[in-house]
Amino acid sequence: MTDLRRLPNLAALRAFEAAARHQNFSRAAEEIHVTHGAISHQVRSLEEDLGFALFTRHGKRIAVTVEGERFAATIRKSLMEIAAAAEAIKNHASHKRLTISTLPSFASRWLAPRLGKFIDLHPDTEVVLQSSNHLTDLFREQVDVGIRFGSGRYPGLAVEKLMGDYYYPVVSPHYNGGRLPASPKELGQYTLLRSSDDEHWMPWFHAASVNLAEPSGGVQFQDLSMLVRLASSGGGIALVRHVVAMQEIMAGELVQLFDVTVRCVHSYYFACTPQASQKPQVQAFRAWLLDEIAQFKAQSNWIEHE
Repeated sequence: MTDLRRLPNLAALRAFEAAARHQNFSRAAEEIHVTHGAISHQVRSLEEDLGFALFTRHGKRIAVTVEGERFAATIRKSLMEIAAAAEAIKNHASHKRLTISTLPSFASRWLAPRLGKFIDLHPDTEVVLQSSNHLTDLFREQVDVGIRFGSGRYPGLAVEKLMGDYYYPVVSPHYNGGRLPASPKELGQYTLLRSSDDEHWMPWFHAASVNLAEPSGGVQFQDLSMLVRLASSGGGIALVRHVVAMQEIMAGELVQLFDVTVRCVHSYYFACTPQASQKPQVQAFRAWLLDEIAQFKAQSNWIEHE
């Protein structure tokens, strides 16, 4: 058995292989990001270790010897095998990783509290959850799954509708000392919180048959999670989506005002690239997600809107 302790310096072997392939120390230096002098030193050291010349030198010109070419071919084959093994390990690791991108409100209020169950079922999968209000380019950013709230038109992606949503006013039970509006027409006397999403107060006012104007002034929240937190702390009455607010409603931190709900113009969609759709972890996550959504609807007094 070969004694690996007698193996030549690996950096010297790599430097020599590149120099033999290029027949030039400078180009070898550029390839492996070292100086010309470092390549020359490594090759000299390797020649001394082996006890024979790997190159013939004529001034600044070099030529690999016959023995050197055979040795370089052997090194090249071994380095390629090492590179292939390293790439296989990287690919295996990536197959076990699941990267998900979604809105901050959906991530924090609905998905994150449930992800532990998926991880328990698939302990060998590393889950990376990204949240952003901006539409993520799944191809360019190499994201496996995008859970999007929108129209469902995402060219080039495999898209499946997960569920719709609807919205209604919510408030802390302790807001205004517990003296809450008794009817929708009284809402004009209270602080109405606003978000920058598509769900505005006017459609809800219309559904509730009240003649009130769209609230203006104050803070307009881009992240619904912040809107929910402010309402929970007694900052006013918020118009929120059922999926986003259900966690606080079930905990008693928020209560729904009135029975009037309005269907959102957008829905939640599962989106992924055609390549990602073939990954086992993506398929497993999709199946788990659909089951979780079915359970959520059954447990949260879900209202189906036409």
